[in-house]
Amino acid sequence: MIRLFVQDPLSAGAALALGPEQSRYLSSVMRRGVGDQVVLFNGRDGEWLAALAEVGKRGVKLEVLSLARPQASGPDLDLVVALVKRPRLEVIVEKAAELGARRVRLALTERTNADRANVGRLQAIAAEAAEQTGRLDVPQVCEPLRLDKLLDGWEAGRRLLFCDEAGDARPVLEALRQTADEGPWAILIGPEGGFSPSEHDRLRALPYATPASLGPRILRADTAAISALTLWQAARGDWRT
Repeated sequence: MIRLFVQDPLSAGAALALGPEQSRYLSSVMRRGVGDQVVLFNGRDGEWLAALAEVGKRGVKLEVLSLARPQASGPDLDLVVALVKRPRLEVIVEKAAELGARRVRLALTERTNADRANVGRLQAIAAEAAEQTGRLDVPQVCEPLRLDKLLDGWEAGRRLLFCDEAGDARPVLEALRQTADEGPWAILIGPEGGFSPSEHDRLRALPYATPASLGPRILRADTAAISALTLWQAARGDWRT
């Protein structure tokens, strides 16, 4: 069954007109016609079954039929990642959506090797990944922010798993097992050049930060993000259910 993320409110009997891209996808790529069914979600109203009511040159119109699943959210987990070059950043956002992150927060560090990001494209990638994975929400991709500013405005009560390359941090699973906090979390992945000494010292001094090691090998940012998200979900997230 095809799943589509839409912005419209969803309720039984509602009529929706899809935009050009989604209309073309259904009619021309997937060859769907009047009466065929799809699944819709908007991150607020749950997952709904809908039928194609009209297919034409002006686009596709849908009729919402019935609720398939009520709205539910996964763990409150942010991925904070230093900007990297576009191909790897797109992979990070895609995999963060697949692995259940609620937000992807882009950070500018002292050694960041990229200075901009197409947040609109990254948000679209997150939506496509959410459609494919069956989740009922789409992770928010936030505009880049300097790491020091991000830490200055840190949300009270949110723990931070800091992937530390210094070599003396505990392994991730051990570090998570020894931190009993079940509240909201974030995972921080640094740039490919690593954190600067001043950034490292500040992170180590934060009372809410848990430094952890991702093993003896130097990982690229995308590999580190995927590994850390996987281990967090196994230790703290919805992989335990």
